[in-house]
Amino acid sequence: MITRRTSLIYTSALGTLGALPWLGQAQAQTKYPDQPVKLIVALPAGGGVDMIARQLGQKLSAALGQPFLVENRAGGSGQIGMPVVAKAPADGYTLTVSPASFLTTNKSIFKSLPYDPEADFAPVTRLVNQAMILVVKDKQKYPTMAAFMAAAKANPGKLTYASSGDGSPQHLAGLMFETRTKTQLLHIPYKGGALAVNDTIAGVVDCIFAVMPEAVPHVKAGTLHPLGVMTQARSSIFPQVPTMIESGVPDLSLPTWIALLAPAKTPKPIIDQIHRAVAAAFDAESRSKLADIGMDIAIAGPEDLQQLIARDIRIHAELVKAANLVPQ
Repeated sequence: MITRRTSLIYTSALGTLGALPWLGQAQAQTKYPDQPVKLIVALPAGGGVDMIARQLGQKLSAALGQPFLVENRAGGSGQIGMPVVAKAPADGYTLTVSPASFLTTNKSIFKSLPYDPEADFAPVTRLVNQAMILVVKDKQKYPTMAAFMAAAKANPGKLTYASSGDGSPQHLAGLMFETRTKTQLLHIPYKGGALAVNDTIAGVVDCIFAVMPEAVPHVKAGTLHPLGVMTQARSSIFPQVPTMIESGVPDLSLPTWIALLAPAKTPKPIIDQIHRAVAAAFDAESRSKLADIGMDIAIAGPEDLQQLIARDIRIHAELVKAANLVPQ
């Protein structure tokens, strides 16, 4: 337990020790972390965010000498898990690995939130960027993007697309697609990306605008058929798949990201130590393995992440407004 008479020894992932002053007069010293750390993921196990959280937890456990344990608090498009972190003590022992949408799109999708994405969290670092890809189950019915768009225009409001929840990247991608193509799809929200992908594979829904890591294994296995990537250039994983822009959908590029955050007012030395440990944890081998599934390491400082959140809140608000989506 850290008291006002305690000092922390902040240990970087490379083993460099440096004593830093804590509150009050320090007579004893203790390490951070000196107990297990919770990594809250406000989504079910099995999706891309959960996967990166578990990899991160393993690496930070090895680097800092205490367990970093993933705890899934799914539901409500982040509105169950994110407040847990927002209200936690600002001592570095409760963190969140969050998709961009819980910090950005949710402000436009919902009339009110039980947390403030900008005021209630202390950004630590962006972790990864992810591309998005439109995939379908029925390759015969939708062999190309042109065929899919033709079907969408001929059947307004009937083609269904899955997402990991209201305000999720998949939902936002669907809204962008509708706006850019002047079509109308039917959104089917789930409680996580893995569930949404599974029902797409089962044919319960027609398609999903998936984050790349959730789609890659199924595309490679042939259980899902890719139509287009939502990036400026083709993906190195699937170079044969055209971009949406190449397929005639103007200005349809939507990168998304995953970040690590702590409760607001977490001491800066703790934030800085965690940031250094994260940056050191992802070596060349880790980066290569993540790139193979569509995740690009994008470590950035707390200030950069704060600016990114503020920027994307504005951008996503414009997209939601353009789609004429009424906040829930």
